[in-house]
Amino acid sequence: MSILINKNSKILVQGFTGTEGTFHATQMIEYGTQVVGGVTPGKGGTLHLDRPVFNSVADGVKQTGANVSIIFVPPAFAADAIMEAAEAGIELVVCITEGIPVQDMVKVKSYLQGKNTRLVGPNCPGVITAGECKVGIMPGFVFMKGRVGIVSKSGTLTYEAADQVAKAGLGISTAVGIGGDPIIGTTTKEAVELFMNDPETDAIVMIGEIGGGMEAEAARWIKANGNKKPVVGFIAGQTAPPGRRMGHAGAIVGGAEDTAAAKMQIMSECGIHVVSSPADIGIKMASILKK
Repeated sequence: MSILINKNSKILVQGFTGTEGTFHATQMIEYGTQVVGGVTPGKGGTLHLDRPVFNSVADGVKQTGANVSIIFVPPAFAADAIMEAAEAGIELVVCITEGIPVQDMVKVKSYLQGKNTRLVGPNCPGVITAGECKVGIMPGFVFMKGRVGIVSKSGTLTYEAADQVAKAGLGISTAVGIGGDPIIGTTTKEAVELFMNDPETDAIVMIGEIGGGMEAEAARWIKANGNKKPVVGFIAGQTAPPGRRMGHAGAIVGGAEDTAAAKMQIMSECGIHVVSSPADIGIKMASILKK
């Protein structure tokens, strides 16, 4: 089964009745995702999009058996929403919310230690297993079913990579947008590790950006574990000036390994097939897999 989600996943939407929650839950339902209900405190017992609304995640889990939640809650309340989902036993929490204070995420990271809950995000496009389940805000039609996994810090580059892979005659098993904030749940290495152990994924696209050390960490893990599957890598921000934050809150060059050039070199040295443009991702992947 691909990674994280599949056609059997049962999803609760936190912030279900708000504008964003309503719009994206509708898209998820149309994709075929099992959205079993949502959470909006004070609106429990009502129906929305023909699904039940609950006052708490615990109520939703108890009545629907949900094992995944997606969060469309304003930044000030998002950390509490993540911790509420974890406390209710949700196995996978996908947090779309942008602009969560760093100190709130420090608390979340600490709270999740030792719990059986994986967080993807925040400030991310979510997770999609092509043709089965969409827990996020990505355009589902771009993701053709196949055997290439994608892990990306960037939402738009996730979609671009999926499109390039499809145009090359390949398809996607699962795509994971991990988000670009300084403190996130699932890291690049953790997502790569899941793909390496997934029998339905033959190769991986790894998209990073300037700032932080996650790509180097993932690259070294890949090399240390024998390069079991081919990985095509791309780093965004190649022309960014040092010391300037670009786009994502985590995209600021600090140490020597934070630059695009340094990351690309480390990735190449670890056996990853690095491309200099996202337009080359599909072509490069096809050339590797069709040898």
